[in-house]
Amino acid sequence: MSVLMMVMCIYTECMNLFCPAVKHSLKYIFTASSGLPDFPEYAAAAVVDDNLVGYCDKNKLILNQKHDWLKKVLENYPHHLEEYKRGCFEKDPTYFKATINSLKQRFNQSGGVHILQRVIGCEWDDETGEVTGFNQYGYDGEDFISFDLKTETWIAPKPQAFITKLKWDADKAKMKFNQKCLKVIYPARLKLYVDYGRSFLLRTELPSVSLLQKTPSSPVSCLATGFYPHRASLVWRKDGEELHEEVDHGEILPNHDGTFQMSVDLNLSSVTPEDWTRYDCVFQLSGVKEDIITKLEKDRIRTNWGKSEIRGLKPSNMTVLVTAAVVVLALILISAAGFIVYKKEKAPDNSIELSEQLNPET
Repeated sequence: MSVLMMVMCIYTECMNLFCPAVKHSLKYIFTASSGLPDFPEYAAAAVVDDNLVGYCDKNKLILNQKHDWLKKVLENYPHHLEEYKRGCFEKDPTYFKATINSLKQRFNQSGGVHILQRVIGCEWDDETGEVTGFNQYGYDGEDFISFDLKTETWIAPKPQAFITKLKWDADKAKMKFNQKCLKVIYPARLKLYVDYGRSFLLRTELPSVSLLQKTPSSPVSCLATGFYPHRASLVWRKDGEELHEEVDHGEILPNHDGTFQMSVDLNLSSVTPEDWTRYDCVFQLSGVKEDIITKLEKDRIRTNWGKSEIRGLKPSNMTVLVTAAVVVLALILISAAGFIVYKKEKAPDNSIELSEQLNPET
């Protein structure tokens, strides 16, 4: 499966006065790679509220077909599309390739696999109006340099980044431009996108919840799949009290259809069968008052020991886990192997330079 296909696997109309207050986010994720023959040297993704809405490399720009609202935005604000094309096809591939080569020299690296990533964007609380901007770089899976909007300085956790910090701190014009992007341009763009994509971004979907067990001695896994948004919690309780021991919480993972799944395992090795009824699994979704409560009962546990099913899932349901694994792989690649630091009015002129020069010699 191609990287593009993997990436595209990722990522109720809300009434005006009754929308749940949530934090929205806009992230642009840029990745440059060296030493990966089957992965593009340059790739970029646009993510709104953790939904992949677009992807590009130096040869193509793909919009996620599930987000028709974005097409309307780009039709009404064509300068957004022109900016994306200019960045994808002209400026950014050259910049990121030159930068990763410069960093390899700075770190005294000659070969091997190396990844440079930049994540820039903002978060916006639609109730308080609070906006938080971020602009961060990672190299080979570790923080390299990031912009502190409050102190208006660059933070360099790596000695190799200090020369870049000094250069960028001294560039007052670039500093003001960063502030404008993070405080004005990106928040305005995010609000515009949320306004157009309201029916999709503010929807709620409840999951199906299942109890699964691989073998009689395995933990019982409570799996919730098909929920949206991703702001959710899944816990095991005993006698109504949340358990923190003997439980193992899994990550929230994306499904192929834009919804999410998560699981939490309960170790029952020290629990007698008579006490099983004291346990239940509780799913909570942000903006939804009612919880989904699943009692721990033997006849509710799905299992098929000795057959080729995963944690009791039927073969038709295995695609959910396979898809999740593929999506996670895509996210790892795009996220640089672990570096993840996320009324129709005329939008401001957003001709944004999305690159600062990391090369010390310029």
